[in-house]
Amino acid sequence: MKILIVEDEISISEVVAAYLERENYETVCATDGEQALNLFFHDSFNLVILDLMLPKLNGIEVCKHIRQKSDVPIIMLTAKNSESDVVAGLDAGANDYVAKPFSPRVLMARIRAQLRPTDSRKKVPSITCANGRIEIDTERVEIRKDGNVIPVTKSEFLIFLTLASKPIRTWSREEIISNALGENYDGFDRTIDTYIKNLRKKLAEPEHENGWIKTVYGFGYRFDE
Repeated sequence: MKILIVEDEISISEVVAAYLERENYETVCATDGEQALNLFFHDSFNLVILDLMLPKLNGIEVCKHIRQKSDVPIIMLTAKNSESDVVAGLDAGANDYVAKPFSPRVLMARIRAQLRPTDSRKKVPSITCANGRIEIDTERVEIRKDGNVIPVTKSEFLIFLTLASKPIRTWSREEIISNALGENYDGFDRTIDTYIKNLRKKLAEPEHENGWIKTVYGFGYRFDE
């Protein structure tokens, strides 16, 4: 597997690369946002580790450009760790967010979690919902609305699949994390709110009540037809 490390501090990228190569990952390093996009779109990567504060093009913009074409897992690795920074990174399409200073062992665990094959797609068949307007194709790992593919991240796909698989059930954030993202997920439970907001935006939900994904105040979320 090949991982793109986007980090302008050479000492940090060298440490991350050393840990990855110790576990037999192939690594490629970029030191600015423009170089990162050039490398990404001219090669094939299984995961991207992305700093926020980069020369030429910042990490948020790099993440958005990647998300327009790919759902490759992206882990933000940055010193900017306020709640607004975390939300901005996840809104841009990142799958996880690791703050500096960081533990290399924890980072490696986060990487393994993102690359770990999930059996969630095997447990649930393909689903047609929203009166036939939405298809969740578990073989192709695609969400289609009115026949058009909706670009989503891996986490967004698994969360939507979980909700739509049992439309009469209300899920707490903790249950969504456990069933969709796995017990080893180590992010904030409130990031589920960001994933839901992103899904609603991408699906361009109907305005009635609060769309297909309903907020059950004080508990969590439910998918309704």
